[in-house]
Amino acid sequence: MNRSFLIAQLSDLHLKADHKLTYGVVDTTGALRRAVDQLNASHPRPDIVVISGDLVDFGRPDEYAVLRSELERLHMPCYLVPGNHDIREHLQAAFTDHAYLPTSTGAPLDWVVEQHPVRLIGLDTTIPDAHGGRVLDSQLRWLDEQLALRPDVPTLLILHHPPFISGIGHMDREPFINALALERVIARHPQVERLLCGHLHRSMQRRFGGSLSCVCPGTSHQIVLDLQPTAPAHFNLEPPGYLLHRWDAQALTTHNVVVGEYPGPYPFYDAHGLID
Repeated sequence: MNRSFLIAQLSDLHLKADHKLTYGVVDTTGALRRAVDQLNASHPRPDIVVISGDLVDFGRPDEYAVLRSELERLHMPCYLVPGNHDIREHLQAAFTDHAYLPTSTGAPLDWVVEQHPVRLIGLDTTIPDAHGGRVLDSQLRWLDEQLALRPDVPTLLILHHPPFISGIGHMDREPFINALALERVIARHPQVERLLCGHLHRSMQRRFGGSLSCVCPGTSHQIVLDLQPTAPAHFNLEPPGYLLHRWDAQALTTHNVVVGEYPGPYPFYDAHGLID
């Protein structure tokens, strides 16, 4: 029997430099450190890690230096896409040894990784100096061509912005540009198993182009689940988490994992049967 292949997805790290707290409240570096420790100690351990954007808070070189230091602690390869808090050029400069990242400046950081049981495609949905996401027509043509090259290989598309309306008022004020065109491309390529997204700081799923768009919770703070059109921009300190995607050569199963230590495990049964 072939061993399953495990992909851990982290998102929305929002790292700062000099041990500063994000929004004056959240120790995002400590939160990432705990997530890395948990991944490294997992049995079985994930084979790779993908991180779906907002890697740092302001896109500064000193923030990427902190990110690099923390990610070097991982015992497995990791792959990065930018989010709206990132700056492409500074990300590229900090991770020049990540050979999958494009080296051209100013262009979207789109990439393909072929060497795993599932194919990975990173899609840069950022708009410089903007909160919302988009894909350019040129990116859609590139994506369509890439997917057409290997139609029989299960593929994960990693992007920061979910290409749909979440229902959380303040997160929907800048909707995804070109979402319908992206959905049409995905619908032409049924080997796309998941669109792995971030940005919304909550676990969320939606069918998209015959596939499934999966949003990862943040490693630190979570967006308040307020489904009113007037929902204000608030976050809270719910337990952080990540997604674990298990490929078993037939299908992909996604698990929502909470970071941290909690009471348990407790048995359902003892030597005499079910525990009352």
